[in-house]
Amino acid sequence: MEKKAFGSWNSPITSELLIKDSISFADTCVSDNALFFSERRPQEGGRISILKKVHTSTHDILEKPYNAKTSVHEYGGGAFWVYKDSVFFSNGSDHNIYHLSPKGKITQITHTINVRYADGVVTPNGKFLYLICEDHTNESNVTNKLIHIDLETYTTKTIASGHDFYSSPKISPSGEKLSFIAWDHPNMPWDGSYAYLASIQDDGTINNLKKIAGSISESIYQVEFAPDNTLHFISDKTGFWNLYRYRNAKIENIYLMEAEFGQPQWILGTSRYTFIPTEDSYQIAAIITIKGLDQIVIIDPEDRVLNGLDLPFSRFQNLRSIKDHLYFIAGSPISPFALIEYNLRTHSIDIVKNSQDLEIDPGFISIAEAIEYESQDGEIAYGLYYPPTNPNFKGLDNELPPLIVKSHGGPTTHVDPTLNLNIQYFTSRGYGFLDVNYGGSTGFGKAYRERLVDKWGQVDVDDCVNGALYLANQNRVDKNRLIIKGGSAGGYTTLAALTFRNVFRAGVSSYGVSDLEGLAKDTHKFEARYLDNLIGPYPEAIDKYKELSPINHTESLIAPILFLQGEDDKVVPKNQAEKMVDALDEKQIPVAYILFEKEGHGFRIAKNMIKAIEAELYFYLKILKLPVDKKIPSLKISHLKE
Repeated sequence: MEKKAFGSWNSPITSELLIKDSISFADTCVSDNALFFSERRPQEGGRISILKKVHTSTHDILEKPYNAKTSVHEYGGGAFWVYKDSVFFSNGSDHNIYHLSPKGKITQITHTINVRYADGVVTPNGKFLYLICEDHTNESNVTNKLIHIDLETYTTKTIASGHDFYSSPKISPSGEKLSFIAWDHPNMPWDGSYAYLASIQDDGTINNLKKIAGSISESIYQVEFAPDNTLHFISDKTGFWNLYRYRNAKIENIYLMEAEFGQPQWILGTSRYTFIPTEDSYQIAAIITIKGLDQIVIIDPEDRVLNGLDLPFSRFQNLRSIKDHLYFIAGSPISPFALIEYNLRTHSIDIVKNSQDLEIDPGFISIAEAIEYESQDGEIAYGLYYPPTNPNFKGLDNELPPLIVKSHGGPTTHVDPTLNLNIQYFTSRGYGFLDVNYGGSTGFGKAYRERLVDKWGQVDVDDCVNGALYLANQNRVDKNRLIIKGGSAGGYTTLAALTFRNVFRAGVSSYGVSDLEGLAKDTHKFEARYLDNLIGPYPEAIDKYKELSPINHTESLIAPILFLQGEDDKVVPKNQAEKMVDALDEKQIPVAYILFEKEGHGFRIAKNMIKAIEAELYFYLKILKLPVDKKIPSLKISHLKE
């Protein structure tokens, strides 16, 4: 084993390997006998295709140039829906709805401009398609509503309006009932939302509409009808997202526990539970999260009995069922996400599709260690630490590795130990990596999530700083070579940590927020009032917005920063990065900036994904004064003294 400086090791995990033959899964749907799923392909410029699996055969059914994508709420999700063997989808290039017949014929259903659609469901008789409609005709007054489309005449009609947002329309198996979720500013759906139930008339309109659950402080997630037409939903009214049903005009809990059945509804069309028919009733298969780790459980709703499935995965998404088979997207610490078929009778696991076929020596894979540590005011914070791992190298004598601390986006989400090659790219080169589930993260209960209320830019920063110092004080990483990175909201935490603390040597901000006041004035409708809960109402709390904005305190900056930004980002516009670049440039602090064309909030195009991570590695090597491999493309870093 060769001795070589931490951070400069050679690794077979290359930037090309990160995206080689890789896809990411988007939506899943099921019909009576088939699984449909969509996948994003970086090699096709981020196009999303739809595939169909029947028995052992899986094949594409949506060819170029069609792109099964929606931009409702900007984050999308729920871009296609099935009825028997027919598929309806939102096309990313024009946002209109199209019908894909079982024989492959494509027919355009809507012909609107500046209107977006998502999260659809077809009535059991095939007559109506219910879905969310987001009208951008007037960008200063975007409206959301629930509509239906008559699938014989292609005419549309508004079914429900008046709330700021709608999601999750579901229809009972009998075709008689409709349920959906709605919420209003300043809430995000995980702050407070409502479940509605209505009767469907012959013409597709509704009556007897009533609110059955939820409030401004109770979050509802995933309404769903059981085979016997009983409505189920997830609520966080006990402090955890638990499962309930509405029966005989009363709400009943299914199984109360300190676990999260739900998750923040950033994207549409997701599913965390599904029904398994039995001879005389049904059971429920559900994903639950305990301290950030997932498992699948089977619940008998009558006997209140819960049993976990023994599955080799740590993260699950989009749980669906066909008879006695479960379908879900899952990953583990040693395998990336895959679409899985699980037979409940034989307990066999079959891979429908891998997100990437990898052949990596396990010796190069760093396995995450869950850590808990004390942060500010005695609060406990959580993280996943990945030590440097490479069978061919070890660090120099009396040397500790540099540490990369990642602050996740959202900020309302969480990280997990599923194999992530973007992390392994660095750990296999001799970097320690800390993925922080700071206060405000989901997967730990409502109280932990609400630690960030009115304290964004404070609790998250403290937890990232204290996580890094915790590892440094244990002599596991070099206290003088701490780096922080993050994207979107994690980019804000990164910039705040570099501005208001003097702990990190350098940072990387990917489409991060630098000006909170600017974000409050210039962002999309879904997040237009998000900061009301995280910071305070605007403009009443304008002083706090200014106080917590890194752009207003650049005099405190001393650390080099790399900025990565999408030119077409509507969530965090490019001026958020460019203001900071100009400020660092004026102070002659080392700074680098890459603006990616045709990219929005996050990078989807293969060549850009490669360029971004190679630029990040080059930046670290130059800042830490480590030798740079000639194969790594150079990056212009202004004001860097060699």
